[in-house]
Amino acid sequence: MVKKIITVSLLLFTALLAKSQTVDEMVAQAKQLETQMKEQEAFDKDKEILKIDPNQFDALVQASEMSSRIGNRQKEKADKTTWFNQAKDYAQQALKINPNSAMANYVMAVAMGRMALISGAKDKVAASKDVKKYAELAIKFDPKMGQAWHVLGKWNFEVANLNVFERSAAKMLFGGLPDGSLTNAIADYEKCRQLAPGFILNYYELARAYKANDQQDKAIEVLKKALTLRNVTYDDTSIKADCKKMLDDLQ
Repeated sequence: MVKKIITVSLLLFTALLAKSQTVDEMVAQAKQLETQMKEQEAFDKDKEILKIDPNQFDALVQASEMSSRIGNRQKEKADKTTWFNQAKDYAQQALKINPNSAMANYVMAVAMGRMALISGAKDKVAASKDVKKYAELAIKFDPKMGQAWHVLGKWNFEVANLNVFERSAAKMLFGGLPDGSLTNAIADYEKCRQLAPGFILNYYELARAYKANDQQDKAIEVLKKALTLRNVTYDDTSIKADCKKMLDDLQ
């Protein structure tokens, strides 16, 4: 009887080990698909993983990031909203597992930032507070995460450009927002450029900030550099096209 129990236990342990190895292999496949700029396929793989293990941290983080990226390419606001809410849900689950993870806080900041950009004044201001909170937490847990500095730069840029209705909503809801400025946005974007020199989106946003700050020469320099970089995400081709258009307008 004891021998039978031991045999059954060994079989169960072997099955669990095989499952774990399979999930690990799937996680590696999902990461490879993202590297190959196959973001929808990477997201689909993450969903497969999460059916097997709903708390697989890497899959949750990647699923959130892919949802934000894929959602941003949708044409209709309703579709964007669906994807961004999904990104937020995956990020929330990742944060439950590890609230001190820089990546989990980063993907939450991205999801909230994407949602803020398509929201009305009240919701935009509410989301904006969370964007700053999660971006700063990501930086706290990993000061060398360039993409988190980019999100903070984007927050500064957007707050510096809030319209009168959005500022009124901020004052009514929260008594105002912390000051955001082009100077701070540029500093954050430059920090991102230092830490993540291949992150093409950051060059586009940095050029926008320099342009808005009447530093056209700096904007031109940044845009020219962006066009020399190797594509690493699905969106980089279209971002480079936007860089080229802005460069043509400035020259």
